[in-house]
Amino acid sequence: MNIRSRETNLPYYAKLVCVLLSLVIVVYGLHTLQGLLIPLVFAILFSVLLFPLAKRLENWRVPRILAIILCLLLTLGVLTALFWGISIQISSFSEVIPKFVQKGSEYINSIQTFADEHLNIDKQRQVSEVKKYLSQALAEGGTILTTTLLATTSIVTNLFLILLFAFFFLLYRDFFRSFFYKIFEDTRRSKIDDVMAGIYEVVKDYLAGLVLVIVIIGTLMTVGLLILGVDYAVFFGFFGAVLVLIPYFGISMGSLLPAAYTLVTQDNPFKALAVIGLFLFVQTLEGNFITPYIVGSKVSINPLAAIIVLILWENVWGLPGLVLALPMTAILKVIFDSVDALKPYGFVIGEAEKPRPPIKNLLELADQLPKRARKVGKVEEKN
Repeated sequence: MNIRSRETNLPYYAKLVCVLLSLVIVVYGLHTLQGLLIPLVFAILFSVLLFPLAKRLENWRVPRILAIILCLLLTLGVLTALFWGISIQISSFSEVIPKFVQKGSEYINSIQTFADEHLNIDKQRQVSEVKKYLSQALAEGGTILTTTLLATTSIVTNLFLILLFAFFFLLYRDFFRSFFYKIFEDTRRSKIDDVMAGIYEVVKDYLAGLVLVIVIIGTLMTVGLLILGVDYAVFFGFFGAVLVLIPYFGISMGSLLPAAYTLVTQDNPFKALAVIGLFLFVQTLEGNFITPYIVGSKVSINPLAAIIVLILWENVWGLPGLVLALPMTAILKVIFDSVDALKPYGFVIGEAEKPRPPIKNLLELADQLPKRARKVGKVEEKN
């Protein structure tokens, strides 16, 4: 009793310091252990995605281990088919490489001529500068190649860990449920089940909203590229749409490939600029309207909170933090809403309340009240 009274009687500044120190420790731990935590979180999302199919197979009397393995194999098959289709599309661009080299040489010659005639920079000086920067690039090429290989190895390792973690999450899901029952012994099991069901629903809705965003963005960019007369419009459109997983500049990065292709295959350079403008316009729509209102509404997070958590998680985990920010915040909101002391925090990141009726409607309602009162009085007199 004395310990509890001391905790509740701490001054405000002491409580604030404790909260800030706790936040610093948590953020530091998240950043330090990101090599383990990021695959774990992705595996949780992946498990939620595969759970309906695994559950259906189990209802068909398929053993749980076999059902999970079949789900993983099916997922790997779908991913392999997607990568194979993408590789075929990319290989078809090989015939454009000679045109690209030729067109690039023409642009370089025109730039050199312009610099020689208008900027008084002779071509020999330009060649020497190009050689200097080229030698620097070659000197740094080894470092870039090593970094790329390490990044590729890390991606493959993380993918293996995600599949492995997802397998065990699906296999031991009942075991983990019992684990939570033992941790929260003072809480009713029905409430724990409600929280877990809420987390499952919000993650599932987030994934559905993300797929919807990709479909909308891919459709918009495909239609725009078709209007501009760009070849492979469907591939370029949905290639840029998938890059929405990298917020802020993912779609802009996706514009480089179709813009370069348009610049090489067509003689009008303004069309390549129009392609870049199209992607930038769609990115503006995506960042300000589509993602905050579709994905944010799916996970019951208001657009302001969605933007803030994106920035916060990007500073903690980088690009994976951008991808995982919204689902993790949605999970936290479900937990906040289930704990009385944390409900205000769940309220502030949730959807804003609907605006109240205008004053005009309230005045009309006030005018109608005396009439309704008189009707009630007449009914009572008759009775």
